[in-house]
Amino acid sequence: MCSFVCTLRFLYLLQLLVAGTPAEEPVRDPEMCVIPRDVQVDLSHQHLVQVPPGLPRDTQYLDLSYNTISQLRGTDLATLAELCVLRITHNGLRTLSPSAFQGSPKVQVLNISFNALTTIPDLALPVLRVLDMSENLYESYSLGESFENLQSLYFLALGSPNVGAVKASDFAPLRTAPLKTLQLGSRAEMEGYEAGSFAQLSQLREVTLKMIFCQKPEIFQVILQDLNSTKAECLTLITFLPDLCNVSSHLFEGLRGMRHLRNLTFQDTWFNSSVLTKMLRNIIQSPIQVWSFFNITFAQDTSDGISIQRIPGFNKTASSVKAIIFDTIHFHQYKFPLISFNSSFFSQVVYLKFSSTGMSIMPCFKLPSALQVVDLSDNLLRGRGLWWMNCSFVQKFPNLKGLYLRNNKFEDLQFVINHIIPLKGLDVLDLSSNSIKLTGRGSWPSNLTSVSLSENSLGDTIFDYLSPHFQSLNLSQTGITTLTQNALSQLTSLRRLFLSSNMIKCLPTDLFYPRLEELHVDRNSISSFNSKTFEGLQGLKRFKAGHNPFACNCDLYWFVTSFNKTLLPDWPSDYTCFSPPDLAGIPLAKYQPGRVYCDPRIQVAISLMIALTAAVVLGFAFHACDGAWYLQMLWVWLRVKRRGCKEASRLREASFHYHAFISYSHHDSLWVDTQLVPTLEGTGLSLCIHERDFVPGYWVLDNIINCVEGSYKTLFVLSQSFIQRSS
Repeated sequence: MCSFVCTLRFLYLLQLLVAGTPAEEPVRDPEMCVIPRDVQVDLSHQHLVQVPPGLPRDTQYLDLSYNTISQLRGTDLATLAELCVLRITHNGLRTLSPSAFQGSPKVQVLNISFNALTTIPDLALPVLRVLDMSENLYESYSLGESFENLQSLYFLALGSPNVGAVKASDFAPLRTAPLKTLQLGSRAEMEGYEAGSFAQLSQLREVTLKMIFCQKPEIFQVILQDLNSTKAECLTLITFLPDLCNVSSHLFEGLRGMRHLRNLTFQDTWFNSSVLTKMLRNIIQSPIQVWSFFNITFAQDTSDGISIQRIPGFNKTASSVKAIIFDTIHFHQYKFPLISFNSSFFSQVVYLKFSSTGMSIMPCFKLPSALQVVDLSDNLLRGRGLWWMNCSFVQKFPNLKGLYLRNNKFEDLQFVINHIIPLKGLDVLDLSSNSIKLTGRGSWPSNLTSVSLSENSLGDTIFDYLSPHFQSLNLSQTGITTLTQNALSQLTSLRRLFLSSNMIKCLPTDLFYPRLEELHVDRNSISSFNSKTFEGLQGLKRFKAGHNPFACNCDLYWFVTSFNKTLLPDWPSDYTCFSPPDLAGIPLAKYQPGRVYCDPRIQVAISLMIALTAAVVLGFAFHACDGAWYLQMLWVWLRVKRRGCKEASRLREASFHYHAFISYSHHDSLWVDTQLVPTLEGTGLSLCIHERDFVPGYWVLDNIINCVEGSYKTLFVLSQSFIQRSS
């Protein structure tokens, strides 16, 4: 989509020039619906032949792509009153009922591209903002009267291989619509265009044309005139020219008069050196600031290649171009292209990108000193391929701030460090996805504050090769297994640290780095977090830790309930339980074991309350039921029982003072004294009588115990009086 390409390009350049780190958050129109995950339904690739019934009534996002749904009936979406986004691409959809959206008036985004619609359907969607009907089979671009009511539409994509002409009446219903972005065509030859067709779309700013302008190049001139009247700022041309197409310089003359055009992009097209030279001569004389070439095929058909030394009639010392992008170039001949140009034409260029070109040696041509960003990603460059002895141009960039060498063949880190030292303004260096080896410790320049070494096999020792001046450091997917306080203490200026996709198992509890503002440890092997870890990270503003194998237990309870979730950009979607098995796959946000279960302070408090209550209840019962007396008796019984369980041999060998202790009621004392005692003692037995043998001054209970212990047997005088005394 043209709007996406242009917006992304501007944001990308701005991000590189200012921060040096690719943005991660998507650009979202402020008026577009923001849809939570729990109301999104993805039914793509499900072999459906119709919209399934019984969809949740609160569904806001519905994806039915890659099925075989041939028609959308009036009842299919009747219950989805909250639907905001509908995607039904690659289905072979032939018919769409006029009443299909009566029950879904809130749809803002509708994508029905790559189907078999033979006519452009009428749509009763008053708040529709994005409509993609490209790659269908209709015979014209004529829009029905219902499009007059689409007063919120700002993006429209149309395209059919059966349509080769555009009429002014086709877009008449959108004259008053706030349409800013138009994508038109299906990579077919353009056969006709009625002047004024685009001019009536007064708010049009971004246009993508998937059309071939080989047989009738004059059509392109008329389109440029219309776009100039709409003040279009961005133009993307896809399959603009095929191979073996003879093009005159007149094809591009209209670009000079595009007063408002700032971005020109060519994609999926063929360029000969002669054609490219003609085009560049005209672009240099235009106000275009950003040139972009994506996935182009280049063939050199002139002996001097691309040569622009002077332009007759062009009196300016420099063009308006500020950014040049070549991303993915296929060379028709297996040789380096010849490039020769007057560098003064490009003296204002601040951004230069040559990526995915197969380049192994950087051509040694003079580059503008104003360059701030050079992106040579996705090539085959090595150290000597960029810094070779006979070319020293890289040392002449006083304003260079960003150097991007991602996905090349660089190996020696020390070699790279030594060669960037002359770049005194360099602030950002990207060496990710190379084959970096830690062969020696170089001295990083103090001006370099943002470095990416991600996707290199470096290991834990990388922390010994870093600079204390780094403010942003990307070490994602570098084989790091341990993060320590000692490693971070060397990085005294660090603000942002990216450690995604490593093998880190835990964060240290002694981590103290109050300056750190952003930390990414997602996709590691972390199962839990300790609250003490974050006590030393008071300045943390962004913490990304999703896609880790979290153990859902009480160790993680504090993180679920107490951690500041505004710091987590990926919460809650990327946080799920990995263990124990019965909780695997459950979102971490839904893990609620209960505070009592996981808070030891509450457990102690409850235990104390229960113990205190039990003590009070038992104490009251003890007092009410004469518990003291029962305890005394229990103690006596236990001591007696203990002696009764001793071995027989010990009993026989023991020494006793008495043969028997006589226990009797006081009422029976006369009989005991006059009859029982004389009779037994007359036979030679020694008896213990409490009235006679108790030791004065001892407790009664102690005397009883001593007599029982000192007697071989205990003799009870069982009488009515004894029983009544016991009861």
